[in-house]
Amino acid sequence: MTSLTALLSKWPVIRQIRGRTDGTGLEAMSDKTRAMHARIDDAKVARSICPYCGVGCGQLIYHKDGKLVSIEGDPESPISQGNLCPKGAASYQLLTHSRRETKMKYRAPRAKEWTEIPLNRAMDMVAERVWESRKHTFVHKQNGITINHTTGICHLGGATLDNEENYLIKKLFTAGLGMVCISNQARI
Repeated sequence: MTSLTALLSKWPVIRQIRGRTDGTGLEAMSDKTRAMHARIDDAKVARSICPYCGVGCGQLIYHKDGKLVSIEGDPESPISQGNLCPKGAASYQLLTHSRRETKMKYRAPRAKEWTEIPLNRAMDMVAERVWESRKHTFVHKQNGITINHTTGICHLGGATLDNEENYLIKKLFTAGLGMVCISNQARI
């Protein structure tokens, strides 16, 4: 009989009836429930900004042992106050999905297949194409007036760029490359 009483006392409903409680406190927890922990327990947290639109919602990035554990809205963010849109809430899947591409792929002109290439080669290819486009479209003078610009290339910044990064991009691309078509997705 004692083992039956001990067994029944583990049942949360019996504890609720005995304690005359509403079942929303600790009496509603089973031993299994008490042993459970959140996946973010013991995880380190880093603050970030959602990579999608130009709103700039705050995110908390939880990581443990070099692995991403969870991404949640940052309640201290003055912009989003802990809320994320469906895309922002799916940021975890963006980074951890099994079909996420993690290697550089290149499809040569008229080729039917993509090939993997090293990151350094891909960066060199982009830099060469930017420089060639600038070289072919750069205008030194127009109607006798020095203008030194190109309209053959442009830059569209993303939501995660802060003011300092946007300032440096503007300086590099206008003064360094002569680009005049520079904008940010937050303005579109």
